[in-house]
Amino acid sequence: MTTAIATRDSNQILAGPVGSLDAYIQAVGGIPVLSKEDEQALSRRFRDEEDLQAARELVMAHLRFVVHIAKGYTGYGLPLNDLIQEGNVGLMKAVKRFDPDFGVRLVSFAVHWIRAEIHEFVLRNWRIVKVATTKAQRKLFFNLRKAKKSLAWLSADETAAVAQDLGVSEREVTEMERRLSARDTLFDPAPDADDEHMFTPASYLPSPDADPAVQIEKSDFHDDATSRMTDALDELDDRSRDILESRWLAEKKQTLHQLADKYSVSAERIRQIENNAIKKLRTAMEA
Repeated sequence: MTTAIATRDSNQILAGPVGSLDAYIQAVGGIPVLSKEDEQALSRRFRDEEDLQAARELVMAHLRFVVHIAKGYTGYGLPLNDLIQEGNVGLMKAVKRFDPDFGVRLVSFAVHWIRAEIHEFVLRNWRIVKVATTKAQRKLFFNLRKAKKSLAWLSADETAAVAQDLGVSEREVTEMERRLSARDTLFDPAPDADDEHMFTPASYLPSPDADPAVQIEKSDFHDDATSRMTDALDELDDRSRDILESRWLAEKKQTLHQLADKYSVSAERIRQIENNAIKKLRTAMEA
């Protein structure tokens, strides 16, 4: 009877979109908790027969516990609906791995999976820069805030007590306290209305042209290329040089037909002279 009621209410929740988070919490809170016998029967159906409907009923009946656990992580400034969603993922993983023969209730087994998913979500999204990567740091991250008695920095004795309670070194406690007290800085924020100049991390990055060696190298290359070009142009005859300068170097470039009229030859002949001159310049530049 209990399973039938849970199934009916679960279908109502999944039948359409929930209007708000409060409505969702109220809806999952209205699903009856499974008895031990019903939970065992559904777990065996899913394990032995791969009955997805049984798994669905197990998940739906435990959504209220996910909400309860997720509310304990609202102090990290993350949306409750996101925390609940991640916790639901952990619940589904727990249902998939639950063995009814262990003799424990599903909620006791699932709480570790629910917390693990929420922990991962908090660590990924609480800060732009990761504050906890090792096992010891993760333990500190979720326990240091609870261990602190006030918003002030821990004293030496308090640091030692926290380190002993959590099984970590005092240095790790101090480092994590510093990380938790820090705040993310925007890399390149827009300046305020009253301050047109803001000294942000982006302001301290070196310019790509800041290396003197690179600047000297570019300057020497430019000077050498200019000198080679000038010498190569001087080796051309006057007509070839004039055609190249008129076609490529002049501010107002001339067309083949304009130069053909100037030298009383065909446009094709001007093109041939131009090509020959370019080949001579390329040879001189590569020498």
